[in-house]
Amino acid sequence: MSPEFQTIDIEIAPEMEGSRLDAALARLLPDQSRSRIKQWIQAGSVLVGARPSRPSVIVNAGDRIQVRIPGRQAPGRVVAEAIPLNIVFEDRECLVIDKPVGLVVHPGAGNPAHTLQNALLGHEPALEAIPRAGIIHRLDKDTSGLLVIAKTPEAHTALSRQLFARTVTREYEAVCVGVMTGGGSIDKPIGRHRSDRVRMTIRQDGRAAVTHYRVLERFRSHTLTRVQLETGRTHQIRLHLSHLGYPIVGDPVYGGRLGMPRGATAELSAALRSFKRQALHAASLAFDHPRTGKRKSFASPLPADLSALIHALREDLRLQGEPA
Repeated sequence: MSPEFQTIDIEIAPEMEGSRLDAALARLLPDQSRSRIKQWIQAGSVLVGARPSRPSVIVNAGDRIQVRIPGRQAPGRVVAEAIPLNIVFEDRECLVIDKPVGLVVHPGAGNPAHTLQNALLGHEPALEAIPRAGIIHRLDKDTSGLLVIAKTPEAHTALSRQLFARTVTREYEAVCVGVMTGGGSIDKPIGRHRSDRVRMTIRQDGRAAVTHYRVLERFRSHTLTRVQLETGRTHQIRLHLSHLGYPIVGDPVYGGRLGMPRGATAELSAALRSFKRQALHAASLAFDHPRTGKRKSFASPLPADLSALIHALREDLRLQGEPA
């Protein structure tokens, strides 16, 4: 049976000094909603210097925070499943997973099981003591690539702090509709769409979101881009590129256009029409090891479907001429 509570010990980093307690914890525990964290604080499950506190209290650098998260013995508990994982790296503190297309990261509406979280618990049952089985950042179901997982409470705190401090480097490759003239940055706040809860949207009252992008290859009507996240909001890359006017190929929410060039080869026409997920891959990941502090870097090759799409774009360009 799971413990009644899971306890996480957190130290407030200097860059978080002056933040509200609930805001600081929302950044350090990105897989927990701010409203849930506020409930924990109000219930006395969050201790600041061994004393209960309030959501609005201002934290100082070096403050020791203890968070007691209710255990998973209640209905809806995530169960272990024997799902194969592509493990790129693993030691006592963390592991790096290369997630395939189609695998949901954690259970939610419409996906109660068969997720990465279920697979992680099947791989290492002790991860039940870590929030979300150690998952500290996410990829959409149909985005492939690299994720780092914390295996201890200390690693969870250290990696979450790195995410907040923006020292975790995450780079993606994406095929976009349209020919970009050059790279740049997108600094637009993101929030939930007011009428469509599945979508995110650009909102002035949203959370800060910054995406950097550069051109890798130009085709006749498409661009292969390298994208680096400075923040990690839901659907950030997909929404930001679409807002810029270059939606990702195959994106069912923020895309829609195939961008079929005039006189496209049969290979390219078939590749574009059959590509039913966003052409987005988390290609590289780097972070400071939570115990040693040594920088760890990992790379993931493009999956077969995305490689085939890029090959078709290159061949179309070679046979038909220069980009439009």
